[in-house]
Amino acid sequence: MVKAETVFTGFRKEARARLRLKPGTGRVFVNGILADHIPNILAREKILAPLRLDEKFAKKHDFLIKVEGGGVMGQAEAASMAISRAMAAASAALKEKILSLDRRLIVGDPRRTEPKKPNRRSARRFKQKSYR
Repeated sequence: MVKAETVFTGFRKEARARLRLKPGTGRVFVNGILADHIPNILAREKILAPLRLDEKFAKKHDFLIKVEGGGVMGQAEAASMAISRAMAAASAALKEKILSLDRRLIVGDPRRTEPKKPNRRSARRFKQKSYR
């Protein structure tokens, strides 16, 4: 069982999410805003997707998420990962359920942007060469 006031983390690209799990009524706050009021529908569904696996766990806890860095979808995936890790810590059966749905919700996605190289326009783009 998860202890009260436990902190879980999630990450995706440059986005970092910290989740404080408290006993409550099932409300999800992202940077102080109720998750139901997030204007981007895809981001909202991405955040709330793990909670649909176990409604009983979702109704017993409040999720206070603080997300920094990255873009909108990166932040949503980081928040989703933090929620999934909190649920996985609650029970082993729930962890198996999450892993079968999407392994990256717990393990993470290691892909990062490739750094820019010297004497090039970007990471892989060379300057064009003219022969005439």
